[in-house]
Amino acid sequence: MIAYFDCFSGISGDMALGAFCDLGVPPAWLGERLAADLGIEAEISVRRVRRKGIAARQATVAANEPAAGPRHFADIAELLENSRLPGNVCRISLEIFDRLAEAEARVHGCSRQEVHFHEVGAVDAIVDIVGAALCVDYLQIERVAASRIPLGRGTVSCAHGTLPVPAPATLEILKDVPVYGTDTAAELVTPTGAAIIRTLAETFGSAPDMCISGTGYGAGSREGDVLPNLLRVMLGRAPGAGERVMMVETCIDDMNPEVYGYLQEQLTGAGALDVWMVPVFMKKNRPGTLLQVLCPHSRSQAMVEQILAETTTTGVRYYEVSRRILHRKPVTVETGCGPVAAKQVTLPDGRTRIVPEYEACRRVAREAGMPLREVYHMVVRQSPGRT
Repeated sequence: MIAYFDCFSGISGDMALGAFCDLGVPPAWLGERLAADLGIEAEISVRRVRRKGIAARQATVAANEPAAGPRHFADIAELLENSRLPGNVCRISLEIFDRLAEAEARVHGCSRQEVHFHEVGAVDAIVDIVGAALCVDYLQIERVAASRIPLGRGTVSCAHGTLPVPAPATLEILKDVPVYGTDTAAELVTPTGAAIIRTLAETFGSAPDMCISGTGYGAGSREGDVLPNLLRVMLGRAPGAGERVMMVETCIDDMNPEVYGYLQEQLTGAGALDVWMVPVFMKKNRPGTLLQVLCPHSRSQAMVEQILAETTTTGVRYYEVSRRILHRKPVTVETGCGPVAAKQVTLPDGRTRIVPEYEACRRVAREAGMPLREVYHMVVRQSPGRT
C-alpha cells in the first residue's frame, strides 16, 4: 500500500493517529497492542469531529499509570528493544525517537544520551509514535510520500520555556525537507509530528501515482483557522496490475552457512519484504549461495549496507522489479484453543481465504501440545466464511 500525507495544515502525533483511525485502524486494537507488546497502559479515545464542514477523527490519549517523569533517550530505546513489538514497528519507532533525540541534542548542545525528553518522553507522545508505527504495520503501508510542510509563526510554551515557532527541534528535524511559510499564528508542526513524517516519508511534493482506496482525516485541537486544522492521509495502490519494489542480491561462496539464518533475521527486522537463498555454482565450479532480498525503495540502501557489513561479499546488485500482491488484512480466528492471528487474503475473483500466522500457530501448538500442522488446519477449518 501507498500512503500520501497531505499536510496542508501541518502535522502532529495525535493528528496522525486520528487519520490512521479514520482509515480503519481500531483504537481498541492500538491500546491492546501497546499494553501487550510495550507494557504501556493508556486509553486511546477517538471521537468524530468536524473542521470547516469536513468530518474527521480526533485522537486523545489518557495514561492509566503514574507519570514517570522525564525520560532519557536510552530509557526509551531500552523500553522499545525489550518490547514484544513486531520488528518493523520497533525499528520505525526507534528511528523516530532517534531523530528527535538528535535534534534536541543539536539544539541544546549535548549528547543524545543526555537529552531529557519531557513532552516527548511522556506516555501520550510514546503512544503517538509507537501507535503510528503500529498503524503503518496494520494498514500494510509499504511506501509513504508527503506534501511540502507548512510552517506557522508566533511562540509556543514547552518545558524549556517560551520558544519561537517553528520550534528549534522541529527545524532541525525538517532539514532538507521542502517547507513553506504561512501567516497562521500557531504551531502547525510539532517536533513529534515532524519526526514521524521525516522518518516515514520517502519523498516530499506532489502526490504519487496511485489508485486511492481510502482517505483519512485526523483533527488537531485548534479551530478557527482559515484552513481546517486537519491532516489528510490518502491510502491506495500503485496504478496498474502491480507495484515497483527493489531487488538487492549477491552471490557468496566463502561464508560460514550458520551466518545466513542470523542475516535473514537482521534483514527482515530492517524492513525487507522477503529474503531467500538459492544454491548456485560460481566461477571454477564452486558451490555458492545467491542471496536475494526484496524491499521497498526506502529500505534498499539499508539492505545494501547490512549485506556488506554482515557477509563476506565484496559487492551487491540492486534493481527495480514489478510485483503483484493480493489484498490482505489481519484477522483473528476464534478456535477451541483461543484466538489465533491470521490473514484474510482476497483472490482475484473476490473469494477469500484464511492464511494462519506462523508465530501464532507455533504458540498454540506448544501450549496445547498439538502438532503444528493440526493447528494450521484447525484455524482454517474454524475461520468464518471460508471458501
